[in-house]
Amino acid sequence: MGLCVAASGFGLAFLVLILAALLWNGLVGLTPGVFTEMTPPPGSSGGLLNAILGSLIMTVLGVAFGAPLGMLAGTYMAEYGRYSKLTFFVRFINDILLSAPSIIIGLFVYEAMVVRMGHFSAWAGAVALAIIMVPVIVRTTEDMLRLVPSALREAAAALGAPKWKVVVMVTYRAALQGMVTGVLLAIARISGETAPLLFTALNNQFWSTDLNRPMANLPVVIFQFAMSPYADWQVLAWGGALLITVSILVLNITARILAAWSSFKS
Repeated sequence: MGLCVAASGFGLAFLVLILAALLWNGLVGLTPGVFTEMTPPPGSSGGLLNAILGSLIMTVLGVAFGAPLGMLAGTYMAEYGRYSKLTFFVRFINDILLSAPSIIIGLFVYEAMVVRMGHFSAWAGAVALAIIMVPVIVRTTEDMLRLVPSALREAAAALGAPKWKVVVMVTYRAALQGMVTGVLLAIARISGETAPLLFTALNNQFWSTDLNRPMANLPVVIFQFAMSPYADWQVLAWGGALLITVSILVLNITARILAAWSSFKS
């Protein structure tokens, strides 16, 4: 018991030190220019505008690809094939993907898309992020739908509603907050992923909206700037790290609020 308490205290102190260092250095780099200027050439000052917008574009695309697929798979597992062999197989693969290192997914998308296309692209980056999101959304959707009381489904079926309408109009409505929470947690999961984007979208020092070309993104820019010998770039890396941390914090708080609201309503 005492050993567990000591380990918990050490871990908490370590996290406090990390957050203090992040705030101390990140606030210096998080200036208004970060949101208005492009990434600078070596040895110059600048901002992270193209990296921020590139990350937003690929995240939105990843959500557009991954969220519907994850919700549909979770719906099948909870509503249509709860005891089927396919559901057992999908759940097993989903559990593997949940714990798979993100660099493995990046290598898979690199072989599947980048090598065959002949170049890095934002499309490949979005697909990699979507694959990382899907297992989280599948598990959350299945769990939330399983929590919906069977009496609601039976009441709707007794009124003559077909199965698909019971799922869409009754079950989805009852589990909506929990499903949205799963999507927010999945977005937080991919917000700081660097390895998949290194193998897929790579980076771009200039602003580009061409999804078929390499695109700037915050995680890769932070990695490159933190490893550079230029003080201005290192300051920007701290500012970008703080920006991602704050974004993930906001997403997690929002997800917890939605989950608590859903529990309160039920």
